[in-house]
Amino acid sequence: MAEEPEKLSAELQQQLQELNNKSRSMMPANVAATLQQATEELVRSGIAERSLHEGAKAPDFVLPNIKGDRVQLSHLLSRGPLVLTFYRGGW
Repeated sequence: MAEEPEKLSAELQQQLQELNNKSRSMMPANVAATLQQATEELVRSGIAERSLHEGAKAPDFVLPNIKGDRVQLSHLLSRGPLVLTFYRGGW
C-alpha cells in the first residue's frame, strides 16, 4: 500500500538529516564550515525560488551530451519521455 506523501517526505527529510550529520562529523571542521557558509549563501541568494519546481515545464535548451554532440530538449521529448541527469564532474 502506498504511503502518504507527507509521511514519505518526513521520513526522507529525517534520513537526509542523519546522512548530513554523519558526513559532517567525518570531515575536518574547516571543510564543514565552508560547506555551511556556501549553503547559507545559496539560501540567501533566493536561487531555490527562481528554480523550476515539480510539475513545471522546462524551457527548451541545447547542451552537449556525453559524446560532445549538441542535443536539444524538444527533439528528445518528441521521441517520448526522458530523464535528465547533470554530471558536475569529479571532485
